[in-house]
Amino acid sequence: MKPLQALMRRRGLHLRARCWLMLGHEAAALASFDRVLQTWPDDTHALASRAHLHGQAGRLVLALVDARHLVQLRPHQATAWFNLGFLLEADERWEEALKAFERATQLDPLLDRAWYGAGLVLIRLQRFDEAAAALLRNTALQPLSPHGWYQLARVHLDRQDPQAALKVIRHLQGFEPRVAAQLERETGLQVRAAGA
Repeated sequence: MKPLQALMRRRGLHLRARCWLMLGHEAAALASFDRVLQTWPDDTHALASRAHLHGQAGRLVLALVDARHLVQLRPHQATAWFNLGFLLEADERWEEALKAFERATQLDPLLDRAWYGAGLVLIRLQRFDEAAAALLRNTALQPLSPHGWYQLARVHLDRQDPQAALKVIRHLQGFEPRVAAQLERETGLQVRAAGA
């Protein structure tokens, strides 16, 4: 196949896969990505897309094969390491997931999702002080996302520091009162009303 023909065929398969995805036909999209990777096994977009589709469908073994291949091809791409960590976390491979998230944060210290992922894995490993540090970094990068704050409050309780958890709940009341109320219900901690 001539280089221009090969390029056009490759682009056509990618376009077909995107069209199938927009129509909600994941199996057909997956078949298109498979065809791309049969001819171009190092196509990073197809690898990432196929890993994502396998991961969504719960086929973690297949997703991990593609994600590992992707980090070999793109060892300096933080999002590739984050995606690998996400899949490893889903497969309950805590230590490996932590290493992948840590690599992602080394490559891109502003990748808030990787700090959050590291925090969740550190909670699973019962390394609560480190989890708090990772979640603090996440909340500094995403101050209006309640997810990191929620987990941070829970980790403060795991660390036997209810005052720090109350401080987080109080902070959440300012922009996510529902999450703050949920934490109060779950933890039994009550933030005093102003002036009380």
